[in-house]
Amino acid sequence: AQHLLSTICLPMMANQSSSEQPPITEVLVEAVQKANTEVIRQVPDGGTTVTAIAIVGDLAYVAHVGDSRAYYITKQDIEKITRDHSLVQRLIELHQLTPQEAAEHPQKNVLYRALGQSEALEVDTHTRRLPVNSRLLLCSDGLWSQVEERELFEIVMNSADPQQACDKLVALANTRGGVDNITAILLKIS
Repeated sequence: AQHLLSTICLPMMANQSSSEQPPITEVLVEAVQKANTEVIRQVPDGGTTVTAIAIVGDLAYVAHVGDSRAYYITKQDIEKITRDHSLVQRLIELHQLTPQEAAEHPQKNVLYRALGQSEALEVDTHTRRLPVNSRLLLCSDGLWSQVEERELFEIVMNSADPQQACDKLVALANTRGGVDNITAILLKIS
């Protein structure tokens, strides 16, 4: 956050020319790589995931590593915009597991890419235009592993406000076992 603030936000507030600023996606990748270095330095043999979003105007810039997720939600649909960096997701992509088998797999929490695993870190990036009334849901695997996408969509779209939706999502995940940390952040574009 500090890297993004100093490299993008403060120069924008100071009305510096956009030609002087590096691309936002590039800054997000640098920020995630700096976070990776700190995880390695401060928590040897530790690791974590990151899904970071910077919104500038009507564009969302996403940087992602691990199995936390970002979903893009409109009145019509929900779309997962990040890709899980897990062993079971890779096996699904290779048609060696079904999503149902992956949910019960003994190694479903094994990540092949996460902060803290290696100094060389590949960061996925996405850019998405955000129309009015669209939503972005960022969540940890403690939520999406317990609540189906259809339910995520229904709760998000039928809640009075983003905080109420997050409270409902976390409560539902907890009633289904709450076996992992459950994190949800919902942004509604006005």
